[in-house]
Amino acid sequence: MDHAAFAESVRAEADAWDRSGGLPADVVRAVAEAGFLAADVPVRYGGRGWSPTELGSLCADFGAVCSALRALVTVQGMVAAAVLRWGDDDQRARWLPALTSGEVVAGFAATEAGAGSDLAAVGATFDGRRLSGRKLWVTFGAVADVFLVLASRGGRPVAVLVEAGQPGVAVEPVTGQLGMRAARIAHVGFADVPVAEVLAPPGFGLSHVVGTALDHGRFTVAWGCAGMAGACLDHSVSHVRSRVQGGVPLSSHQAVRAVLGRCLVEVRSARRLCAHAAALREEGDPGALAETVLAKYAAARAASVVAEHAVRLHGAAGIAPGSAVGRFHRDAAVMRIIEGSDEVAEQHLGGHALRGGS
Repeated sequence: MDHAAFAESVRAEADAWDRSGGLPADVVRAVAEAGFLAADVPVRYGGRGWSPTELGSLCADFGAVCSALRALVTVQGMVAAAVLRWGDDDQRARWLPALTSGEVVAGFAATEAGAGSDLAAVGATFDGRRLSGRKLWVTFGAVADVFLVLASRGGRPVAVLVEAGQPGVAVEPVTGQLGMRAARIAHVGFADVPVAEVLAPPGFGLSHVVGTALDHGRFTVAWGCAGMAGACLDHSVSHVRSRVQGGVPLSSHQAVRAVLGRCLVEVRSARRLCAHAAALREEGDPGALAETVLAKYAAARAASVVAEHAVRLHGAAGIAPGSAVGRFHRDAAVMRIIEGSDEVAEQHLGGHALRGGS
């Protein structure tokens, strides 16, 4: 089954996942068995060697159904990307097949109470043997088997792999948050936890290891948001064609058509920016990093704008329990924050413009 067919096969379940607050374990296994986890990892490590465009298409299809489903692919891919690029041979051989097969579920643990957008301010400490600190908003942290954790060693950033289930690892599931309710989000505490796995030397933990993971995350989030925006437009078109008000279908109202036109521009623009970022990544173009930030910024805004219009076009049905557009509207708000808020992205993009990035 290809990823479009897989996404369609689970579409009817997404609202139940949102209400129950978790992506079921059997769905995680099904995603893994279909080969959709860390699919861009080379075949020799158990991946499928997919191109950025292929990975993006997967995330768009999953994002059009459920943000948590897409987030599973995102986080697994972030950790795999960091291990692939910065791990040693033994670490790649140990972790990459486990990540691609779904034998282990990964969590990316960087955010802290005093270190959100400013990850250089992390308070978690690693003394060369043991890790202590508390991480917030870890996607799939409630069920993760291993965490990629950003910490500080002697004032220098370091990235370590920490297995869950050890003494000193405390997982606090988060429920009832605005969006991403099925993504098994948790706060995770590390109290003097033994660590044997370090990725890259101290000093490289943020700029290199975590930087690689975040770039991969932004790319997949961008495509997922483009898919979400497209799904909201599809829902809106279907609704206004069938909804009769004032004796005529909503689709015949000029104001409604104008809204749909604006939404179409948002969807197409986001998708094309994502495709451009993917093409640059495939070419190894150094501008791919900035273009990925641009694609994520634009796609997250598109998802938010189109979802808001979708809710308004649906009226009361858009905010009713089980409303897909209502769920997308909540998830889209989170996407404006995750992997870097609008304001942080705008600073990067301003610099890109000053360097001639038009």
